[in-house]
Amino acid sequence: MEVLKSGKSTEQRLRLHFLDGLRGLASLYVVLVHIQRYMGEQVPVFLQIIGRSVKYGNFAVAIFIVLSGFVLMLPVARSQKGYLPGGFWDYIQRRSRRILPPYYAALFFSLLTAVIILGFIHFFNFKWHESPEYGEFHAFFSPLDVITHLLLIHNFTLDTLGSINSPMWTVATEWQIYFLFPLLLLPIWRRFGLFSAVISAFLISVAPLYLLNGFLEAAHPWFLGLFALGMAAADIIFSEKPKLIAIRNSLPWNVLAIVFIVLALIAGAQQLGVVAMITGSQQLGFNAWISDSFCGLATACLLVYCSNSVIKGKNTPLVLRLFESRWAIALSTFSYSLYLTHGVVVTVVGNFLLNLHMPPTEFITIFYLVALPLSLLIGYLFYLVFERPFMSNFLKKRKVKDAVN
Repeated sequence: MEVLKSGKSTEQRLRLHFLDGLRGLASLYVVLVHIQRYMGEQVPVFLQIIGRSVKYGNFAVAIFIVLSGFVLMLPVARSQKGYLPGGFWDYIQRRSRRILPPYYAALFFSLLTAVIILGFIHFFNFKWHESPEYGEFHAFFSPLDVITHLLLIHNFTLDTLGSINSPMWTVATEWQIYFLFPLLLLPIWRRFGLFSAVISAFLISVAPLYLLNGFLEAAHPWFLGLFALGMAAADIIFSEKPKLIAIRNSLPWNVLAIVFIVLALIAGAQQLGVVAMITGSQQLGFNAWISDSFCGLATACLLVYCSNSVIKGKNTPLVLRLFESRWAIALSTFSYSLYLTHGVVVTVVGNFLLNLHMPPTEFITIFYLVALPLSLLIGYLFYLVFERPFMSNFLKKRKVKDAVN
């Protein structure tokens, strides 16, 4: 990503390509998480270790949300008046063009795949495994599932949240946050400041869990707070306010990122009972919002740390070199399409392999060798057909250049 960094007399472009690389690696991690769910316990120890390392898929989603807040806040943080360039409706049109065409194409892709699967079940006696433990794509769904997906409100209830193509629920939540950003968060930020906006976002988003008995818990309302953390990171990096400059230059952002991710891992480990001990609840939202928030804090600190490293232009830390690697950036080119389609690919491949009744080790090995490259291939083809045509010429040229350089 390139942004304009204002100077006293000139403006220069600041290259923040690590944002793309982080997004690409997070999308790949989600694919690995959903493949890992098929792994049984009767596999070698090294496979079990791999499986344990890719069980935090919710953290990848948290990273996506923080990144969205960071990227959308960048032009606001750099402006003199603190408003979205082009106004509200121009902003919504740009977000719609970027998000909705691939989303609806992926929904059609899911529905078409369901029809094909039902044909296999009927004519070839194919056994389809529907399990709450694995399977991100569901061939059996109701008209209500389709309607709520079309309206992007399927994240409102647990019944429709994971129906059809499970990863798509996060698109609905992010789409709703897109409206709250200019209508709620920015006015608070302009009137009361950055930290008031972050605190307000968390209070508003967590309140239903405690005051309304988990109302809208399925939508993960605390993601609004994570989005605000991304906003905060962007404002800290580009603000000219003395207090924020002092914060930007004084805090050990790399150390904070490590501390918060460790806390996120601890809070996310249900076997430790950390969250249950704190909240006294085993419900989804009461367990998830704390670990997701720690992950969001870690991501925000990481964004500040990496951005500072790019701006200062000194020694490039290892993590920044990883995010700016050509393969991570190339992967980010079609990360959205990969995220939308991989659930269908992984679930279909998994079901075909389950019908072969292979030994556990052979099953998971072949599963990785087939599902991962096939997910990447279909995700990239999907990007070429349904995502890239709706991107601006600037984005097209930038992403192609980043992928080949």
